[in-house]
Amino acid sequence: MKLVVGLGNPGEKYKDTRHNVGFLVVDKLAHELGSTQTSWSTMAKYKVLVAKAGDVMLVKPQTFMNESGISVAGLVNYYRLKPEDVWVIHDDLDLPLGKIRIRTGGASAGHHGVDSIIRELKTDVFTRFRLGIGHGKEAKEKSSDQNLRRRVVIDFVLSRFTRHEAGDLKHIVKRGAEAVRSALMDGLDKAMNRFN
Repeated sequence: MKLVVGLGNPGEKYKDTRHNVGFLVVDKLAHELGSTQTSWSTMAKYKVLVAKAGDVMLVKPQTFMNESGISVAGLVNYYRLKPEDVWVIHDDLDLPLGKIRIRTGGASAGHHGVDSIIRELKTDVFTRFRLGIGHGKEAKEKSSDQNLRRRVVIDFVLSRFTRHEAGDLKHIVKRGAEAVRSALMDGLDKAMNRFN
């Protein structure tokens, strides 16, 4: 079984924010893989919403981003999966808006959801589908004040896509779902060659 985890923050306040692009992709996958929006069910013990499509379990952790690893590790242990069976879909501030990068292993690049998963699984050997959300003008500000820089980045990732970015958002959600489907059907190497 593959555990395909979309990262985001639960609740209306965070719906459709840049940080929740992982949720948007797994919602699209749920529809495309034969599930429906109403098929999401709650596994309260692990604080997740799940939708099953064959041997693929789509997951939306309902913890906040910084604690995503608790939910993921709980499911990995429950289903006796290997970390290599975990695929994580998340936003990436360092990639231009609309770009996709697939990679296995490595550091979190400062993404707190990925940090949490590495910490809880005690390994970094899971696969990431990194979806570029861009930097934004504000996030590029130079400052020696690291607290200011951090607040600017937080404000940006928790912002909603602008009206003129609507096409880019639709594109990245569609391409993100395509990348995961390609990896499921043809293997990770072929998906990496196609999308990276």
